[in-house]
Amino acid sequence: MKQGDRASLPSVDRLLNSAAGAQLAGRYGRTLLLEAVRGVLAAERTRLASDPGARCPADAVLAAACAARVEALLRPSLRPVFNLSGTVLHTNLGRALLPEAAVAAAVGAMARPVNLEYDVDGAARGERDSHVEAWLTRLTGAAAAVVVNNNAAAVYLALYALARRREVLVSRGELVEIGGAFRIPDIMASAGCKLREVGTTNRTHPQDFVRALGTATGAIMKVHTSNYAVHGYTATVPESELAAIARQHAVPLINDLGSGTLVELEAFGLAHEPTPQEAIANGADVVTFSGDKLLGGPQCGLIVGRADLIEKIRRNPMKRALRLDKIRLAALEAVLRLYARPETLARDLPTLRMLTRSQAEIRTQAAGIMPVVAKAADGLATTRIVDCLSQIGSGALPVDTLPSAGIALTPRGKRRSGAADALAAAFRALPVPVIGRISEGELILDLRCLDDEHEFVFQLQHLASPDGAP
Repeated sequence: MKQGDRASLPSVDRLLNSAAGAQLAGRYGRTLLLEAVRGVLAAERTRLASDPGARCPADAVLAAACAARVEALLRPSLRPVFNLSGTVLHTNLGRALLPEAAVAAAVGAMARPVNLEYDVDGAARGERDSHVEAWLTRLTGAAAAVVVNNNAAAVYLALYALARRREVLVSRGELVEIGGAFRIPDIMASAGCKLREVGTTNRTHPQDFVRALGTATGAIMKVHTSNYAVHGYTATVPESELAAIARQHAVPLINDLGSGTLVELEAFGLAHEPTPQEAIANGADVVTFSGDKLLGGPQCGLIVGRADLIEKIRRNPMKRALRLDKIRLAALEAVLRLYARPETLARDLPTLRMLTRSQAEIRTQAAGIMPVVAKAADGLATTRIVDCLSQIGSGALPVDTLPSAGIALTPRGKRRSGAADALAAAFRALPVPVIGRISEGELILDLRCLDDEHEFVFQLQHLASPDGAP
């Protein structure tokens, strides 16, 4: 072992007090730099001890290694990505993108004190939900509204406040499970309610509910099967008929819409999705739905319905644990305001804008960036423009797809196991990771959600050959 090489390692003080060290301390602060210097020098001692022929790096190289350590530590874990997966409301990628007005409102709420729970006119304590309640009642036709941090919380709170320690009747065909193993029976049990299954998986009739009703019944619950569809020999109880049964027996009807949209999607060329307006008009007492799916807003759960029931939900102690913060309230209010101008909604709301893009428009975009993609992928993959199908995502309209277009990248050389995965990894390694999907040995970049075309094209110069590429 060459002790001289190990001995030539600089001390911590020497590296910290060098010109490079002083510059790095000014950039990152001495505390983080000291931690990095100690880590780099410890790693070098280990390397030199295990390899007698190894040479000690110059101080400048060591300083660069320290800078790299600090940069890696400070790199945000939550990073922007390009969603070219073909799923518009991708749960793993954050679902709905906020419109500019909502982003500005959220930033404003973050930067300054706001009247979150303060009545400016009366100089008294206010109610935080009041900032969005008027908009929600206006848009849905409900008498009152509250908001919580997501739709799972909305369902939980409604059940907890209205039917705790009592039975809740649900059609067996509506006992859904959504992403993350969230199941209606589980959330019901957590809320202290007893599930009473009604009917069968494929057919449920009005008399099934009538026979199940009793003194132990706390509520009837309808769950929109938003993430799957059952076809064939089926039967469900119409909402208005179910509401009449609930009224006759003096129990509330809770309708969980899941995704929830505040506009008729058919007007924009999309398939129908039940709306809170419809649910209220059909007699539901309480309706729950999400804010960050088809509505196009921040993550939140919205509860609208009868004034007396909403007030009971609002006053439940669990409401405080599930309430919304000022940032998301500001963003939600800004999104709801956009619905007052439905004629410009497809332009101003990113979710609706992406859902309504035509295949012809997307193909034109693909043709425009195709030469740059082909050049960047030269030697790695062959490229071609393809027609493909996008999906809405997050459980909305599960059997409906959207005609789209994209770029297919076929790994060069023999089709071998893992070649497309390696190519996808190379795109994810770009400064702003690109998330595509793999289909039949090819990487498909669905361009439906590509907004910032310039940034996407510019960073392709950094595309590196994937490990093991032929």
